[in-house]
Amino acid sequence: MKVRTPILRITLAVTSVILLASCDKLGLGGDTNPTAPTAPPTPATPIVYSVIGASDAIGVGSSVPCLPFNDCPDGMGYVPAAVRQLKAQGYSVSLMNLGIPTAVISSGFQTLGRQYGRVITGNFIEQEVPFVLRNSTLVTIFAGANEINTITAALGAGAGGSDPVAYTESQVRAFGSDFATLLAGIRNRAGSPRIVAFNVPNLAGLPYLSGASAAQRQAAQRAAVGMTTTVVNPLMTQGVVVIDAMCDTRTYQRSNYSSDGLHPNDAGYAYLASEVVRAITLASYPTPRSSCPAMTMVQ
Repeated sequence: MKVRTPILRITLAVTSVILLASCDKLGLGGDTNPTAPTAPPTPATPIVYSVIGASDAIGVGSSVPCLPFNDCPDGMGYVPAAVRQLKAQGYSVSLMNLGIPTAVISSGFQTLGRQYGRVITGNFIEQEVPFVLRNSTLVTIFAGANEINTITAALGAGAGGSDPVAYTESQVRAFGSDFATLLAGIRNRAGSPRIVAFNVPNLAGLPYLSGASAAQRQAAQRAAVGMTTTVVNPLMTQGVVVIDAMCDTRTYQRSNYSSDGLHPNDAGYAYLASEVVRAITLASYPTPRSSCPAMTMVQ
């Protein structure tokens, strides 16, 4: 992913916060995972909302992006848009938006990305989870895109050797292990919040990869489908509500993306916000599909 100047400015603004967070110790003990999500909030119950994510969480690509750790009530990303929708429905919402541009899920992916020339300023487990509000009743997670771009960068530099498929699959397994650590850390800090996670869209179908080589698009698809079907979707059995970004056709509409072809624009973030609100407030949010045409875009 090519990092644009606005992202770099935001990154510099939060570097000192990241360094402080890296000194924290993250305990990963705690209760066993629940088998059903925490019940949706009622309008009479205040929502304490912590956001785990990267540049998407702060609305990069929208007309009004936000700084991390900022309420940003007028922002046009999916987080402030979802908060506005919830407030319009009568909910009281307190927000901690922990999104860090360029961040990945773990130090392992951070090290891998830096090894192959990617700018990665932090990771969710070490720089975001320690700041999840202990009284959070809601946590949302969006991971996968920066990790896939890291994997394809490594493959492009020869990391996969003669078996890029096996290499990609090993990185998907690492992502799964990291996601388990991430969830344990969230629950260790906040107990039993309602956790909502986006599964991983097929990046091969996004505009920014339209001119990429077939090998890069195939690798991106393999990683995304693996992360979605073997890591995120199964979290439904562990008390996580999963938003199906992979199989929603709106994910692949060019009109929902900013000029870089990767970050959503206002319309794209509005779609994501609407799904976040539904996932927060519906007692029976639809389960993600196990297969769909978006999983096989690149043959």
